[in-house]
Parts: sequence; C-alpha cells; structure tokens
Amino acid sequence: MSMYYLAAVLSVALGAILVLRLALLKWRKNDGRAGEACLPPGSRGLPLLGETLQFFAPSPTLELPPFFKQRLDRYGPIFRTSVVGEDLIVSLDTELNACALQQEERAFEIWYPPSFMRVLGADSIVAALGPLHRHIRALVLRLFGPESLRLVLLRDVHRSARAELRSWLGRPDVEVRAATSRQMIFGVTAKKLISHDDAAAQGSLWKCFDACTRGLLAFPLRVPGTAFYKCMQGREKVMKLLKQQLGERRSAAEREAVDFFDVVIDELDRPDTEMNENIALDLLFLLLFASHETTSIGLTAILKFLTDNPKALQELTEEHENIQKTRVDPDSEITWEEYRTMKFTSHVIHEALRLANIAPVVFRKGKQDVQIKGYTIPKGSKIMICSSAAHMNPEVYEDPAVFNPWRWKDIPEPVGGSKDFMAFGGGVRLCVGADFAKMQMSIFLHCLLTKYRWKGISGGTMAFYPGLRFPDGFHIHLIRKD
Repeated sequence: MSMYYLAAVLSVALGAILVLRLALLKWRKNDGRAGEACLPPGSRGLPLLGETLQFFAPSPTLELPPFFKQRLDRYGPIFRTSVVGEDLIVSLDTELNACALQQEERAFEIWYPPSFMRVLGADSIVAALGPLHRHIRALVLRLFGPESLRLVLLRDVHRSARAELRSWLGRPDVEVRAATSRQMIFGVTAKKLISHDDAAAQGSLWKCFDACTRGLLAFPLRVPGTAFYKCMQGREKVMKLLKQQLGERRSAAEREAVDFFDVVIDELDRPDTEMNENIALDLLFLLLFASHETTSIGLTAILKFLTDNPKALQELTEEHENIQKTRVDPDSEITWEEYRTMKFTSHVIHEALRLANIAPVVFRKGKQDVQIKGYTIPKGSKIMICSSAAHMNPEVYEDPAVFNPWRWKDIPEPVGGSKDFMAFGGGVRLCVGADFAKMQMSIFLHCLLTKYRWKGISGGTMAFYPGLRFPDGFHIHLIRKD
C-alpha cells in the first residue's frame, strides 16, 4: 500500500512540476522581450506577481512616476506589463490615448480591473455600455447639468463654503483635505443625492467613503487590517444603508420628489426601464464616492501650490477682490455672471489638476485589432492609459513639473477633455461632474480669498501611490482679514 501511495505522490509532484514548467515557458514566450515584433515590447515581471510591487511603489515627486518613467526610457511610450494579475498594454502615447478614448464602442470599450469593480460595483455606470450608459448619464445631468449648476447648486455651494470657512476660525490646526471633503463637498452632494445629513450622523457615511478612497488604488488583498479590506467593509456599510433607504422610499404611501434618489426610483418604476435595483444602488454609490475625494484633494493641492507661490496667490486674490468690489452689498451671494468671469481662477484650477493627476490612470479594452505606431494592439487587449504622461509632456508644457498657471493664458483651456489634458477623462466617458467640481473649487476660493488668509503649519508633501496623496496631510491656520 505504501508503494502505491509513494507512486501517487511522485506522479502528482511530477505533474505539478510539468504544469509549472509549461506555465513559465508560456510566460516567457509572451514576455514581449523576444519575438512577436508587432506587439509592444515590455516585461510581465515575476510569475503571478508581475510588476505589481513596482507599480504601487510610492513616488515622492510630481514628475512622471518611476514605474512609467523607467519603462518609457527602456521601451518607449507603448509597452506591456502585468499588474495585479492582469496583462496590460500601457499607453503614454497621446495618439493611442486619444484613439482609445474617442473610439469607444468602435475600436475600444470601457474596462476596469476586477478589484476596481469590486469597489465601484459590477453594475456601476463605469461598466455600462452603449444606450444604457448614455441614458444613465442623461439622468445624472439632471443633477449636475448647466441649469442645475446655475439655478440651484451655485447657491448651495456658496452657502456651504462660507459656513465651512467660518467653522475653521479659532481652530489652531485644520487639515485641508478632510475638512473640505467632510461637509463642504460630501455634505452638499449627499443631501442632493439622498437627503442625507452626514453632520447629524457624526460623519458616519463620509468615514465609509474615506475608507473606500484609501483602498481603491491599494493592493487588492482582502485581509483584515489592509486598506482594501477596510475599503470593502466601507462599501458594504454604504450599500446596506442605500438598499434600506431605497426600500423605505419605494414603499412609502406618498412620495414627493426631493432629491436624486427620487429620480432613480421614478426610473425604476418605468415599465420599459433598463435600470434595475443593482444598477440604481451602484449609481448612487459611485456618485457619492466621486463627490468625496476628487474635489477635496484638488483643493488641497491648490492651497499648497498657492502657499508656495505668493505671486499666483496675489493675482488670484486681486481677481476675487475685484469681483467683490463691484457689488452693492459685498456680502451678497455670488452670481452666475460673476462666477463666469473668474479667468485666472480657472487657470489656477487647470494647472493644479494637471500637476496633481488625481485620476492617474484609466482603462479600456480592445474590441478589434488596432494598428498604431508600428504595433498591433490585439483584440481583447486591456489598455492602461496614463494621464500624467500627457500632463508632464515637455513638448506641450514648458517646465512641466513647475506650477505655472499663467501658461494657460496661451493654451486654449479644454472645455471638456483633450489629448493633452485628461484630468476629467475624455471621450464619451468625460466626467459628468467636471463642471460641478470646478465650480466648487472656484466658489471656495472666492469665499476664502475675499475674507481670510492662512498660513501653513505642517505637511503638504505630495506623493503618488499611484494616486495623489498627502501622507502627512496639509495643515493650515485660518485667519480673518483685518
């Protein structure tokens, strides 16, 4: 019996060795370092792990992160890699980037790694295709479209910004990202979306989304104590709350439309709707998620850049003080016409977002073989588009690592996205809340610069992990102007 057992063990061991050897041979064959000349060059790194550790390594500079810079120098702007178990073609090339973003539903389609979709939701608008995506986008524009911005959100944002800044007075230390995110940004959006007062709930919902943000671009290891584990716990708590609220709203005897939740419910109740409950809940989750981090991290970057650049701060302050001087009542609420005159403010925002690279990468998938720059991008290929390569291109931006908002006086500001400015994505997937985010930043700066000044206390160091973070925060002290 023992001889049969030994023979079986040896057979299994030999089989395992053979399988591993075949896997390694296949790995090397598809490595891109030899043969297959029409495919982009590159390396898949270690078996299973690929080049994941290098991709997630922190980069304490605003320049192109080392992961991309080293491979750009070695392989050129289009190369292959493997990250978190996914074989990817990475594009630092403006022509391929534009092709992938502009030819969606033709040569390319939306795709994100499974770890992303576990956070954002399998039925999120991020994954929606064709008519369903366009329909959901039209629904969201009811909240973030031009009419709503002008007639409703401008006033709400102004009042929220003024209240937030008043709350900072007397506090010896304000961490800008958390302070702007918690109430001024997330608070406004949560009320408009689901009538949720997070201040009354001691910021419980905000804390869930803060955990989601920290884990979205972390190594996707769901083990207690890791950022990704806390991220998924945060998502589960949010989805439980949203599902409970959806059930209560739909079962109510009478319901008056008061927020975006009601728009979604009306859509669910339509007899010919393509939306289901999962799509509705993932949509609400995504909109709350997007409102939590991107604008606050952008504002934090702006205040840090202005702190270090007195000349830009002075010109920006003069622009807002001049707006205030034209009013009969200096304390009156800002008007849409006044907002539209903030030209240098717009330059500052675009320059800060260019350097901050808040959305460092976006993903697509090939629907057909694409020939470009002498390479073949095969059908089914997963593409990682790196926006920071466009933003740090010295052929477009002189001294690209320098904060220089005046450069935008000579560069046409993108109405949406462009091949050289991808802070809000591009193509049909251009961020539906881009105009709302820019308005929030502009109104906050107006309220800040007309009544207050500040001094930096600590922090302010920026690093990419690969998304932008302030490892030690950015702490300021706010002072009312004399």
